[in-house]
Amino acid sequence: MKILVASSYKHAWNSVRPEAEMFIEMVKQGHNVTIATQGDADYVARFRDCGINVIDCYPSKKICLKTIKTLHHELKSGDYDICYGFNSKTIPNLAFASIGTKAKMVSYRGTTGGLYRHDPTAYLTHLHPKVQGIVCVSNAVRDDVREHVWHNKKHVVTIYKGHQLAWYQVPQTERSEFGLNDTHIVAVCAAHVRPSKGISVLIEATHHIDNPNFHLLLVGSGFEPHLDEIKQSPIAARIHLLGHRQDVPSLMAMADFQVQPSISGEGLPRTIIEAMANGTTSVVTTTGGSPELVDDNKTGFVVPTGDAKAFAEAMNKLINNKDKIIQFGTAANEKLDREFNAAMTVKHHLEFFEQLLNKQ
Repeated sequence: MKILVASSYKHAWNSVRPEAEMFIEMVKQGHNVTIATQGDADYVARFRDCGINVIDCYPSKKICLKTIKTLHHELKSGDYDICYGFNSKTIPNLAFASIGTKAKMVSYRGTTGGLYRHDPTAYLTHLHPKVQGIVCVSNAVRDDVREHVWHNKKHVVTIYKGHQLAWYQVPQTERSEFGLNDTHIVAVCAAHVRPSKGISVLIEATHHIDNPNFHLLLVGSGFEPHLDEIKQSPIAARIHLLGHRQDVPSLMAMADFQVQPSISGEGLPRTIIEAMANGTTSVVTTTGGSPELVDDNKTGFVVPTGDAKAFAEAMNKLINNKDKIIQFGTAANEKLDREFNAAMTVKHHLEFFEQLLNKQ
């Protein structure tokens, strides 16, 4: 099978690795893969070392005539079977480039919401007439997309990004950096804050936590609008604002559990995956794909979206039961390895591509 991929690989290594390694594995299995991306992306050297042809071609905007011309020439001359676009810039350019070629166009969707039939811009991406298949990051995203596509709803599928536990094995951040030790119960919330992240729900939940050994670490940017709420929390002295950090997986490994209080818009949160890979359990809400990662009362807790008291109750069950923290963390690690592994992702992608190629 011959596949042309258009995507961005100028992101954090762990962020792009599940996608990038999938295509490397396809080459190992005998398929021909070409990737159009930024020529100075860190992953380019590894792609080339593994036998992937890389084209230095990344669009500057949603409709970039130079990019369309380059990709069209590659698709036409290379006789590709599949072309696969991954974001709001590459999907429209690749879709227009595929016109007049035999390649089946596939797009990737990673978030819920924002895709509507009445929105003209949707017809540049997933509703573009050349898009014949859509791969979604979670069932929540898949169900949302199926409500809006006009035809071939069966070709809107969930394929989880695959992971390997070894990718995330890192030394723990030292608790002493925050004045903490092993007697403390530590939870981490890592987020680039926006309204959908539900930070107010989390802070309200802290009003219902009374264990004096509990500390909450808030990691990331954008917490400023919540500073007054934090000051009003009865555990304000034990809420630590860390700002942007490069060691989020190490913080997850150090924490007893991680919290994800989102109220909308989640696809399949990477922070939960990083926690699972390090054997750290989670408290999450019912929004988006989080319940697909966390099995309630088995690998963590899933609580109703927006319910601060329920969120606090779930946190307290972990704060006051170290054995449950360990039990759930081990189960979470095993679930990631079993259900979200890289080999399954490659297998399901190739099966989906074959389905598109063989359809009448």
